[in-house]
Amino acid sequence: MRGPSWRGAAGLGGSPGSSGGGAEQAGAEHAQQHPAGQGHRGGLSMDLRSALGQGRTLSRPAPTEAAVPQLGPQLPPRLTQQPWHLLYSTGRDGFSLRTLYRSGARPDSPALLLIRDTEAQAFGAFSATAIRSSSGFYGTGETFLFSFCPELKVFRWTGRNDFFVNGDVNLLMVGGGSGRFGLWLDGDLHRGGSQRCETFDNEILSQREEFCIQDLEMWGLA
Repeated sequence: MRGPSWRGAAGLGGSPGSSGGGAEQAGAEHAQQHPAGQGHRGGLSMDLRSALGQGRTLSRPAPTEAAVPQLGPQLPPRLTQQPWHLLYSTGRDGFSLRTLYRSGARPDSPALLLIRDTEAQAFGAFSATAIRSSSGFYGTGETFLFSFCPELKVFRWTGRNDFFVNGDVNLLMVGGGSGRFGLWLDGDLHRGGSQRCETFDNEILSQREEFCIQDLEMWGLA
């Protein structure tokens, strides 16, 4: 199975997989189905304040409504009572990695990525630092991947490398090593993939190694 086509950021532990030219074609097809700026009916809509046990209910129905509250205990304790905000949503802001980077998060803000693919699988990543464009890997050992397939599974740092987060306007990656990435998303946020990687020794987060994004949200401290 092809990995992402790496175009710009440096610092990989091993060469990335061969270019995924088919992903760009699939992304264009997805763009026709879901034009930028148009939300999807019944999107993720995850009220993280509720997920972290702060007494709020989910504002709108979501496929992971029963599972999201399980994320609270998985986060560093210092963050569970912080004022989390929805910083970016494909339904509200359109499909663009560049826009995600410009979401307005504080430089010291952690980030929680929540993704649902077109097969209704929910998964994502937590970064203890703000997600940004960079020339190399950044982050801390608090970074982790997770999936709800159907129950919550969390994949934490193995200590084998420090390839936590890396990306530019064309590609975002979480976890790596030997050319395999725990989670990657293309610049149009239409296509992504998941492979077992050395950083987290994770299972494939979605049902397939490559997936098409239905909804994506990023939460953080504004």
